Amino acid sequence: MTGLIVKHITLAEAQLVTGLFNKYRVFYKQPSDLQLAESFINERLSNNESVIFVALNINDPVGFVQLYPKYSSMRVTKNWILNDLYVDEPYRKKGIATYLIHTAMEYAKDHSAHFVQLETQNNNYNAQRLYQSLGFIKQQPDNEFIMYRKNVE
Repeated sequence: MTGLIVKHITLAEAQLVTGLFNKYRVFYKQPSDLQLAESFINERLSNNESVIFVALNINDPVGFVQLYPKYSSMRVTKNWILNDLYVDEPYRKKGIATYLIHTAMEYAKDHSAHFVQLETQNNNYNAQRLYQSLGFIKQQPDNEFIMYRKNVE
């Protein structure tokens, strides 16, 4: 997609993802609440509890990915959980989710992680196809979610 950039955002840029984060929550059947979305994103970023990349089409935010750290005592390393991935409906099927995931994987690699892990709902077949096409390996599913993991190379 021409004009698309992916940017690692800071707390000062949190407003770039607030609306998208709210839409992400609505997608997962949560009530719309922009104030809650803003508060949650601001808290994660101000406490250095997550890393967020936003996809911008020209200057308009069209998607984001949020990573949370997962520590391994045995490996003495920080791995990453790709917890949130969302692309606004008009921009889907244009490779933006793939670009965001590749950016997250590069970030993990640059920060010496061994893997990135994620989960998706059992009935989110589009996401499952995407993750499998990108080399994520399906782990043991439960009643509601399927976990995937991919080693950082």
